[in-house]
Amino acid sequence: MFEDQLIEKVEICNEILSGCRNELYLNMRFLDVALHSLAPEPSMALPQVATNGQVFRYNPEFLIGQFKIGNVPVNRCYFHSLLHCLFGHVWNACGEEDPSLWNLACDIVAEYIMDGLHCRCLRNSPKPYRRAVYEGLLQKIPVIHGEGVYHLLQKGRPDIRIIARMVQEFTVDDHSLWGQEGKNPKSPMEQQSRWQDIREKMEVELELFSKEASEGSKGLQEQLRVENRERYDYRSFLKKFCVLKEEVQVDLDSFDYIFYHYGMELYGNMPLIEHQETREMQKIEDFVIVIDTSMSCKASLVQKFLEETYSILSQSESFYRKFCIHILQCDERVQSDVVVESQRQLAGYMEGFQVKGMGGTDFRPAFQYVEGLLAKKSFHKLRGLIYFTDGYGTYPLKKPPYDTAFVFFREDYQDVDVPPWAIKLILNESDITKKS
Repeated sequence: MFEDQLIEKVEICNEILSGCRNELYLNMRFLDVALHSLAPEPSMALPQVATNGQVFRYNPEFLIGQFKIGNVPVNRCYFHSLLHCLFGHVWNACGEEDPSLWNLACDIVAEYIMDGLHCRCLRNSPKPYRRAVYEGLLQKIPVIHGEGVYHLLQKGRPDIRIIARMVQEFTVDDHSLWGQEGKNPKSPMEQQSRWQDIREKMEVELELFSKEASEGSKGLQEQLRVENRERYDYRSFLKKFCVLKEEVQVDLDSFDYIFYHYGMELYGNMPLIEHQETREMQKIEDFVIVIDTSMSCKASLVQKFLEETYSILSQSESFYRKFCIHILQCDERVQSDVVVESQRQLAGYMEGFQVKGMGGTDFRPAFQYVEGLLAKKSFHKLRGLIYFTDGYGTYPLKKPPYDTAFVFFREDYQDVDVPPWAIKLILNESDITKKS
């Protein structure tokens, strides 16, 4: 008897979820693929609902209870869990350090996005308390996203009563399945890749084809932009400015001791293979670092950028015996030029570094200055120029005769237009300080 009742409830829940997906699709067609990416799965052991990126697991009693209240609670409940998958909350490593704060941050983000969507099927006017939380966050970060909210909660360490109040307000689903595999297990990388593809398609759909929908989904678009931005390893990026050359050095990695030993045994004193006397290595030769010292660029960020660059360049295997690095400080004009030709000089420059300038932002003077250095033959072979900045400026019209990269530090995740001949890298603070 109990089994028959459970089967009947599951069938009712399947119809409820089917109606929920249809209603969401009719209001937001860009969700087409995402809405059908979670397989419904009943569970009496679960108090409410949960997801692991593969299934939407629900308690039939809870879901039917929500449906009795109306369509909106069911729609919001399903969409809330879907947003966790879309934005990678389920697999993010942030949760390993402080799971409770990470869970709260993700729930705040999901609810903020839904509260900002102008859809009748999700309409639930935000209470004054919610609005106050959102406004407080937006005063500190330009985009409400998981990692940003999590770091704010970590730094602020709110009173336990405040945390409890926020948990009560924003918690919708259970996060106990996060990081767990379902009945048909896929690796976390496969799941993340699948949801990343869905995110990217959604962003394109919103920007190009669904203008009407995108007008009422600013929060969702911002989230997609944040999650779809490429994650960079600054150390790997810097290798673009290294030169691949052979050095006179025994290459032990390419040496096979088996053939060496076999030859010595067979012929007495004739090895079949010997150490290579040269090896290919990525080395830094000559290049230029330009630091934007305009008023918009914070001295602390410049210092972090230099520290990370120094930690990479100070490795002995990164340098040729002879190299020449010009470190320029520039706002609307070149304020200083320090030439570094040894690791000791590089360390000394870091110790006594002071920001000079604090004027406007103009990229052209630095390029004109380097052009003068080239005319004076100040470089053996200029490999490239890296320009660290946090804002917009005036670019040279003509492509210089060397590789150029603009490294932007931006907290608002907005894209930056650069000339087609330049490499663009957009970092945030964690990207700069990330260690390999």
